[in-house]
Amino acid sequence: MPALGPHGFTQIAYVEWGPKDAKHVVMCVHGLTRNARDFDFLAKRLAARGMRVVCPDLPGRGKSAWITTPTDYATPLYLAAMAAVIARTGADAIDWVGTSLGGYVGMEMAAIAEAPIRRLVLNDFGARVSGHALQRMGAYMRLKRRFATLDELEQHFRSIHAPFGKLTDAQWQHMAKHSGVKTPEGDYAQHYDPQIGRNFQWPLMVDVGLWHVWEKVSCPVLVLRGEESDLLHATTVREMQHRGIAAKKNLVRAVEVRGCGHAPALMADHQISLIEEFLETDKGTRRVNAA
Repeated sequence: MPALGPHGFTQIAYVEWGPKDAKHVVMCVHGLTRNARDFDFLAKRLAARGMRVVCPDLPGRGKSAWITTPTDYATPLYLAAMAAVIARTGADAIDWVGTSLGGYVGMEMAAIAEAPIRRLVLNDFGARVSGHALQRMGAYMRLKRRFATLDELEQHFRSIHAPFGKLTDAQWQHMAKHSGVKTPEGDYAQHYDPQIGRNFQWPLMVDVGLWHVWEKVSCPVLVLRGEESDLLHATTVREMQHRGIAAKKNLVRAVEVRGCGHAPALMADHQISLIEEFLETDKGTRRVNAA
């Protein structure tokens, strides 16, 4: 489907689960170099509960088109593309599950007046982001690696994405299958535009504060933090529970997910259950402390 960015239209791909006429619509948005298929396990469970689940590929990732102006890989394009996907669903309001960058885009959208986000799940993302972690991500994005086989790509993912937590062999294989693309030379590359890394060319030595965005969010929010996360500090989560419109309404829940860092993969049953419970609660008033 087309979405209008700063320098023209771009094609956005998405995967859809569940009944198309469902009133409860959930949008799941992936992290920096990931893609829509990361949510297959979560989407299957939510769809079984009667929800319609839409999982887009952000521009330059997965099956969405690469753009011709790399500097457009930024907030205005992401918001425009995701707004177009929401419009395509026909829903008046949606629930948003965002991992890392997907959480950032969701938080930015939820902070806008009359935003269509009813509930927001921030998976290891918050109002202050570690500059050290962003530097780590930029370093691996600058590696232009090719892989002889999907098995080799899978081993690469097991290494760089170890903080995702303990995944099954089938889940690692699923990730490799949907995150590699065969090149004309017959080997494999990761399925995203390398130009996305341009925004990470300069070392980030200080944390990035997004309190001016967070403080405008007024919907119920579930913040998931990987116990060993280097991107989202526990002190930031605690402050988010006391600062901003949603916090003042007692609408911010926080869960620290054990056994993982940045970011929980949302493939394990207990992680999926946390999201199911939150999305099926009419009023986000109860705080959860651990998982």
